[in-house]
Amino acid sequence: MSIFIRNIGELTTNDPSIGDGTVMGRLHNAAIMISEGRVVWVGNNDTELEADEYIDAEGAAVIPGFVDSHTHLVFCGERSDEFETRMAGKRYDGGGIMRTVDATRAASREVLNHETSLRAEELRASGVTTMEIKSGYALNVQGEQRLLEIAASFSDEVTFLGAHVVPQEFVVNREAYIALVIGEMLNNAKSIAKWADVFCDNGAFSVDEARRILSAAREAGLGLRLHGNQFGEGGAVALAVEMDCASVDHCTYVSDNDLKLLASSNTVATLLPGAEFSTKSPYPSGRRFLDAGVTVALATDCNPGTSYVTSMPLVVALAVREMNMTVDEALWAATAGGAAALRRSDIGTLSLGARGDLVILNAPRAAHLAYRPGGNVVRTVLRSAR
Repeated sequence: MSIFIRNIGELTTNDPSIGDGTVMGRLHNAAIMISEGRVVWVGNNDTELEADEYIDAEGAAVIPGFVDSHTHLVFCGERSDEFETRMAGKRYDGGGIMRTVDATRAASREVLNHETSLRAEELRASGVTTMEIKSGYALNVQGEQRLLEIAASFSDEVTFLGAHVVPQEFVVNREAYIALVIGEMLNNAKSIAKWADVFCDNGAFSVDEARRILSAAREAGLGLRLHGNQFGEGGAVALAVEMDCASVDHCTYVSDNDLKLLASSNTVATLLPGAEFSTKSPYPSGRRFLDAGVTVALATDCNPGTSYVTSMPLVVALAVREMNMTVDEALWAATAGGAAALRRSDIGTLSLGARGDLVILNAPRAAHLAYRPGGNVVRTVLRSAR
């Protein structure tokens, strides 16, 4: 099956060898051919190629599909009352996760699957063509396995987050819970998940605890990710670099040394502006990360407590408005940056041989992603099969 998309007003490829030679790899008056789910040709609109299907972009902008590298999609329940309280001035302290754990544990698989599917559909409608999905709202052996199995039915990028917080029944014996995470829970997860993650921050897991859990996960064959520095500088960024984590996520508070470590490593800093928006917390400066030479990704952090966000265009707009990033920097971070956070080179780009995952916008330029926040900016989403 081949698809020829023509009359593209502005095409962003994220391939510097294409078009204007910038990191955005941008062409105007362009066309693109996708065959068997892969990009096989990119060029000028004047070229005529034979295809099974033709799509007229009618002068609209085309971008790579968004790569949402941090979500918590599998859950039940809602916490809008907490949101209202924060908007009234109460500071977020990391509490509330157990409310979602209780609701998720009580839900049937059918209900969990249905509610996850609705959120996944919302993400895809916003232009997301690849999404990472974490467990972490069961915090027991059978429950975490169930969440991972559901996540795996929606994505290949599945993350085991048994170390989200210590559940209520283990608060007087943290060591027993950590032993469960790196023992039976991890043993069940390793055949389903691709990644392991730990919430390493105040009120969650310490640096030493996180190191133990990540080390066990690596020995089990999983790639590593880390939640870190949402509430303070701590040592999570240094740990992520030490353990060669693919990404350290949140990074709301970072030191100059943290930035130096990130810039000299293969670890991506994934910024989650939806969390700052939803918790009324200070936004980290994306400009500070970029000027330090750090690779930056943007993601939704979709979850019921602190970022019930299913719109990547909103994330881009927030990064531009609140994090001092240009539209192009934010777009790159939400596409190629997300791919880097998943250590993938076949997504987040429209270079030759990449997956034919793309978005046709209801706009002549990609700048409308931030220029029209809340608008219906996405027209068509093309996503190759898993």
